[in-house]
Amino acid sequence: MSAVKLHLEDAEYAAVERFAKSLNVSMEDVAYCALNRLMMEMASLQVRTEVLETRAWRSDNLPLWSDSAGSVHAYEGMPDDEPAPTERRM
Repeated sequence: MSAVKLHLEDAEYAAVERFAKSLNVSMEDVAYCALNRLMMEMASLQVRTEVLETRAWRSDNLPLWSDSAGSVHAYEGMPDDEPAPTERRM
């Protein structure tokens, strides 16, 4: 069996782990489900564009669904923003 490695920042890992635990499944189950949904929509120009855009910003940013404990705020003393799902473009 072949393998694909996915490297996550701690804040990303924690969010995926928490979600998997809430469903009583493994993190691999969550990752496979996400990949399955993506591959089912791979013909979509929107999906292809999103994959390319995510690759471009990922090296400098965390996704909105990740834990924001390590985020940098413009104003000291302000609380972390609550994570929110990314808006889907139509």
